[in-house]
Amino acid sequence: MSQLPALLEGTYIHAQGIGRVTEQRLWDSGARTWDKFLADPDSFPITRSQRALLLPVIEESVQRLEDEDFAWFAKLLPQSEHWRAVPSFGHRLLFLDIETNGGMNPDDLTVVGVHDGRRLQQYVRGHNLERFPEALEEPAIIVTFYGTGFDLPFLKRSFPGVEFPQLHVDLCFMLKRLGYRGGLKKIEAQMGIQRSNETSGLSGWDAVRLWREYRAGRQHSLDILLEYNADDVRNMSDLLAEGYRRLVYRTLTGSL
Repeated sequence: MSQLPALLEGTYIHAQGIGRVTEQRLWDSGARTWDKFLADPDSFPITRSQRALLLPVIEESVQRLEDEDFAWFAKLLPQSEHWRAVPSFGHRLLFLDIETNGGMNPDDLTVVGVHDGRRLQQYVRGHNLERFPEALEEPAIIVTFYGTGFDLPFLKRSFPGVEFPQLHVDLCFMLKRLGYRGGLKKIEAQMGIQRSNETSGLSGWDAVRLWREYRAGRQHSLDILLEYNADDVRNMSDLLAEGYRRLVYRTLTGSL
């Protein structure tokens, strides 16, 4: 993700009293980065009170980013804008997707798949599911598809003592802003992303079926379920890269 243009280092909306209009005005007047703003903060077209609120936040932002304090940005940035931090913390991304047996109780969680851009790890009920919290020790950003409404609430119920301080990019809502509609598989198809032969055409309900078949003694059903889950987390990387490129352009040009 390091090749993507950075936007966090030119973000101002995490400061009190600074909205999108003021942020756009700062960009249009040349303050495309914190360094440019800090070099001469009095030269930009904002009010004295806005400057008083903004200046200490931007000074602290520089230090917080240097310290990789992702939790500080996660608290101050609107959740819908967490995607701006992707290149800045691209070396600490974690793509995440869960599978269940169709229920909504903590014990209905069956598989958690995570991918950090280099390695895939899968945590399976009855094998190593209890070790899932280890996967959260390093990431600064968690990337999901509709994790806001499903994956993360489910994981918080299943692991009540585990905290999720990371920035969170929900691809479902990120891509919706770009005009994409439908579930993960439908959007993958629109972007030309292919799945493996074994998992092409499978849905979330198939994941439920495969788990039940596995519990009934069919080991191969678990193999297919894990491949299905692996496709979910791997393919999110391409969705994120494309979504970020398009959204950063629209944001910087004020065409949202």
